[in-house]
Amino acid sequence: MRSKILFLIVTAFVVFTACDSKRVYDTYQSMPNAWHKDSVVQFNFAAPDSINKYNLFVNLRNNNDYPFNNLYLIVEMDFPNGKVFKDTLQYKMAKPDGELLGTGFSDVKESKLWYKEGVIFNEIGEYNIKIQQAMRENGKVNGVVNLEGITDVGFRIENADISKE
Repeated sequence: MRSKILFLIVTAFVVFTACDSKRVYDTYQSMPNAWHKDSVVQFNFAAPDSINKYNLFVNLRNNNDYPFNNLYLIVEMDFPNGKVFKDTLQYKMAKPDGELLGTGFSDVKESKLWYKEGVIFNEIGEYNIKIQQAMRENGKVNGVVNLEGITDVGFRIENADISKE
């Protein structure tokens, strides 16, 4: 009986990891207690190639301590030649009744948020992604100093070509 359970666990692990054939780069950084407004999460990666198209995502894990229905992020992409693209992005994080969006069975939800679609890394070298929270409460000028409820911030690159599945 014990060996059957172990076999099922190993089989499930293989099946779930093998189904992610689009993944090129996928990593997370944990947030200690809260995401400070001056804390910039950075991801460095080498250009996968200079021909194929890729979709880029910001991945987040958040729990029930997250107090907002939306999320504002400042995401910067630094290219190897020094060019910089900076975007302010908004994402919906909860339904109107406060129920968190995302996937997961516990109070921790994982959200895969679109950043850029069909990107071609036409510069060979090291790219840098910087992600910073830009939340503020309604009617207030200053931003939220410590954003509660975000447990992990990640960055993901996927093959955009469907035939590579």
